[in-house]
Amino acid sequence: MDSLNTPSLSRQDYKTLALAALGGALEFYDFIIFVFFAAVIGQLFFPPDIPDWLRQAQTFAIFAAGYLARPLGGIVMAHFGDKVGRKKMFSLSILLMALPTLAMGALPTYETLGVAAPITMLLLRMLQGAAIGGEVPGAWVFVAEHVPEKRVGFACGTLTAGLTAGILLGSLIATLITTLLPPEAIAHGGWRIPFFLGGIFGLIALYLRRWLHETPVFQQMQQRKALSETLPLRAILTSHKRGILLSMLVTWLLSACIVVVILMAPTLMQKQHGVFASLSLQANSFATVMLLIGCVIAGWLVDRVGAARTLIAGSLLLALGSWNFFAHADNDPTTLFVCYGLAGLSVGVVGVVPFVMVRAFPAAVRFTGISFSYNVSYAIFGGLTPISVTLMMQFTPMAPAWYVLALGAIGLLVGIWLWRDQREESMRLEQTTESP
Repeated sequence: MDSLNTPSLSRQDYKTLALAALGGALEFYDFIIFVFFAAVIGQLFFPPDIPDWLRQAQTFAIFAAGYLARPLGGIVMAHFGDKVGRKKMFSLSILLMALPTLAMGALPTYETLGVAAPITMLLLRMLQGAAIGGEVPGAWVFVAEHVPEKRVGFACGTLTAGLTAGILLGSLIATLITTLLPPEAIAHGGWRIPFFLGGIFGLIALYLRRWLHETPVFQQMQQRKALSETLPLRAILTSHKRGILLSMLVTWLLSACIVVVILMAPTLMQKQHGVFASLSLQANSFATVMLLIGCVIAGWLVDRVGAARTLIAGSLLLALGSWNFFAHADNDPTTLFVCYGLAGLSVGVVGVVPFVMVRAFPAAVRFTGISFSYNVSYAIFGGLTPISVTLMMQFTPMAPAWYVLALGAIGLLVGIWLWRDQREESMRLEQTTESP
């Protein structure tokens, strides 16, 4: 096929991809590390005399605030990304993540600051949300506009794997700290260590990103004076509704799959099947590694057989792999690791998502289009998925499997939609070629 005849990624392309993936992984680590230490943060940053359920609710409300801030931060940074350059916003996002993370690690507790402690933590968490809202779409756009056109799928899939590695890194760091330190030491300052590490690593990644160059696509638009003359957000809302709908649907697939199969599954295994906590976390780490591999494979396939075929086949595998996992998760390590590993690999179909979104918008408003669709959809479905699955479980213990099955159906329908559009485009090209 013609994709096999195009030049492979250059050394500079690999460098760009590596730096983008590294920075994205560290930002995801900074964003997710809060949830691993939510219990001790709740004890330290709220009054000691309030009920435990209220303390837990307030702590997770602070965590959720990061998701609610994503759309606003993402849209603002995307606006300037489409107007003044991808690289500047790409660097700003990691700075906006590193500094609040460092500040969270150094923040005095309720005992010292009183009510100002949780309020400050809330504001810092919202800054983190704004940063991650600009980082993910910015990374996809930045990499897609650097690599050869026939290698965009592999680059986007690999970058998505790199971003997801931040979740694995957060889990490993949290496991290491809770294993090496007793609960008293963690409460007296051990919980601050992962925040300091994340902030420092983020600043290092910011320094490394200074070697990146502006994307050739944006430079060409500047030279041709082809940048969006109107407000990019207005342009996508008036002229690119199809791209928004398509991008929001595939973002639902991406966000909900990871929430259910990767983030919620360890707790579900422990409660439903009595799986030991240590075994469920080990299996979760293995499934996350398989997810990273699946993202790269999905991106590689996109360049060879197209996004439509990859999404159709991947969605079917997602439905089968996830159903098999939730139906057979138990305390037998071999069965658990095999089933969970296959489920994680099948979730790798989300590696197709950034390619679909990059192709859904023209370059002049691409950053804004992806950022708006991705962040709004993620804020809605990322937040509603745990609630929906929990409510569904009152009717059936297989609710997580049914939910992922529905996601597989969405992915299948989107794949058919893309395949139909691709077929219509081919027919138009044939008619144009045959016309005198």
